[in-house]
Amino acid sequence: MWGVHMNSDLPFVVTIKKIERESETVSTLFFNKKFQFSPGQFVMVWVPGVDEVPMALSSDDSITVQNVGIATKALTSLNEGSKIGIRGPYGNGFSKIHNSLGIAGGVGIAPILPLLAGGYVKTFLYGARTSEEILFYNQITSMAELQVATDDGTMGHKGLVLELMNAVKLDEYDLIVVCGPERMVAAVFSLLESNQLLEKSEFSLHRYMKCGLGICGSCCIDPSGVRICKEGPVFRGDFLTGSEIGHHYRDASGRSILL
Repeated sequence: MWGVHMNSDLPFVVTIKKIERESETVSTLFFNKKFQFSPGQFVMVWVPGVDEVPMALSSDDSITVQNVGIATKALTSLNEGSKIGIRGPYGNGFSKIHNSLGIAGGVGIAPILPLLAGGYVKTFLYGARTSEEILFYNQITSMAELQVATDDGTMGHKGLVLELMNAVKLDEYDLIVVCGPERMVAAVFSLLESNQLLEKSEFSLHRYMKCGLGICGSCCIDPSGVRICKEGPVFRGDFLTGSEIGHHYRDASGRSILL
């Protein structure tokens, strides 16, 4: 297993060399191997004896994990020296365009963080429920102009990240990149659509994945049937017009669940 190349479809075993607690529920796990990837690509992370789940790379040697389920709870419970399996990177990433506007909610910052680190994002709009859930604050402020919105008003604007967009001249940016909870993503999509800016926007989407290889079809979105793992996870905004985004998603059994 140790001789497998990192772009193989078999898991490559890595050792967790460092863990940084970003918040009460979020941790960044650093590996002892670096991956060649495009910002926005993901890897399939195998926790032996538990499950395998898709995770965006937050740098070339890390994933940022929020404890929201069985597999992510197991990941955030690991210690330095623990071993996990990595397959990938998979999918396509964001375009690397300077003078970009970044928009994220919560842990949705993870796939955008490499764009920030590369100097592509000029302004970053970040929303969370509370100040304690604003991740990578010092890093962001050293790389871009940061504007924050929190539901409870403990940091920045009290309200939604969508409201920050109303004070920004959206058409002055060459690219708008978005990732976050689906309701937020759908609201941002609608605002960009009304401003006829979907053609220069890119959205990182999340769906349930089983294989990550485009075989099982569990991550297909309606009505186009495109697969998040192969044709995504990053899509240009105008491609998503009329899609299921913000309306419904499918669970592990394929059943449609209304948002």
